[in-house]
Amino acid sequence: MDYYLLALSVLPGLAICYYIWWRDKHEPEPKHLLFFCFLFGMFSTVPAVFLETMGQNMGIIADENLVKTFAFAVGVIGFSEEFCKFLFLRYYIYPKQEFDEPMDGIVYSVMVSMGFATLENILYVAQGGYEVAFLRMFTAVPAHAAFAVIMGYFVGLGKFHLHKGKESLFLLKGLALAALVHGLYDFFIFQVNFPSLQYLTFVILFLAIFITFPMIKHLQRISPHKEEPNDVY
Repeated sequence: MDYYLLALSVLPGLAICYYIWWRDKHEPEPKHLLFFCFLFGMFSTVPAVFLETMGQNMGIIADENLVKTFAFAVGVIGFSEEFCKFLFLRYYIYPKQEFDEPMDGIVYSVMVSMGFATLENILYVAQGGYEVAFLRMFTAVPAHAAFAVIMGYFVGLGKFHLHKGKESLFLLKGLALAALVHGLYDFFIFQVNFPSLQYLTFVILFLAIFITFPMIKHLQRISPHKEEPNDVY
């Protein structure tokens, strides 16, 4: 892989990391934790591949059967990848004192996801070249970011929610919704026998990205580091 192709593989994920870091207005996170999150995201591709392989060995694959394909897309691909990201987010970053406002859920989640997406991108682009690099720059990489914002939104609310006993519900909701949206995105990609359905992939991508903006704004508004009074959850 030449240097230009490598740059096209890496820069989209780094650009999204910078954007999310820039949106974290009130209490920016330590750079070493952001780096560790990105690094773990890269490492998390290994257990994700292992889980996906297990699912395939159990006969859950994408084929002409729409139900089986849906189970593969959501339960194998979507869940495996989002679960591996979630584990680090929940058990390493979540308990840290630096995680001190709801917006941090999105920030750290995106860093983990961009590490995952960047390594995945390098592997795909190494095989597919410039065409794949440009395609994934506007599809797969921002899609992973959108899944991460969805997960991080609920993780952030889970840690700082006003009502006790709802923490686990919010965490599970974040994981489940991220896996579902991720799975739907892949489900329509797999519809090679129904090419018209593949266009719905772009609908899922657009909707996923669209809902991330109010999520980010909401967590910014309820930051305890703001001088203005917080909104009610």
